[in-house]
Amino acid sequence: MSGHSKWSTIKRQKGANDAKRGQLFSKLARSITIAAKQGGSDPVSNLPLRLAIDQAKSANMPKSNIDRALQSAQDKLAGNLEEITYEGFGPFGVSVMVETATDNKNRTAQEIKKLFGLGGGSLGGKGSVSFQFEQKGLIVVEKGTDVEKTILSLIDLGTPDLEETDDGIEVYTSPHELAGWRERIEKGGFQIQSANLVFKPKAFIDVADQGKAKKVLSFLEGLDNHDDVQRVYANFNITS
Repeated sequence: MSGHSKWSTIKRQKGANDAKRGQLFSKLARSITIAAKQGGSDPVSNLPLRLAIDQAKSANMPKSNIDRALQSAQDKLAGNLEEITYEGFGPFGVSVMVETATDNKNRTAQEIKKLFGLGGGSLGGKGSVSFQFEQKGLIVVEKGTDVEKTILSLIDLGTPDLEETDDGIEVYTSPHELAGWRERIEKGGFQIQSANLVFKPKAFIDVADQGKAKKVLSFLEGLDNHDDVQRVYANFNITS
């Protein structure tokens, strides 16, 4: 992907340097709470919960915060917390999916719609862009000192689909095989940066103009910075 930069890579790099730790921890806590609420508080049998906890640990979230998030799944406050996914179009026809966790869906819907409008996009209805994405398991592996050797070793391991990016090697799996492949890659001696369920674009829109790229990034970052937004997916590459 030399000369290209996907939103998923940009988002990871932004998160690694994000000074707003309080906001980050709040979003991670919501992910843990929802996962526990939907699938139980045992991370061994609840894959989304295990992934959410691992992501929190990778971000150096204190154990006490994680424990509070798990406890809140059993409290009355968690009863109103729900996941809602919004779909729409950003500047220059970029397709966008926005996953949120909210205790007031009317408020969140109005604010997400406003952000789309302010950013030069438009909020769509259910199914308007989701057909352009597919759910995948994503494991990001550290490149190591010899990138080519790492890639060849992953291929020898039988990884189904991999791609080198600026900050690591992305390994894509089917959603139900994510846990198995994560364990297999770890046992193979590779260092894993993250493992998550994601929506992967089926095709990308290339944005070569720097002015347009800046507008798209500003729009996506505005969505991502909203307190109720958990994850943002977009189908564009910045090309140089």
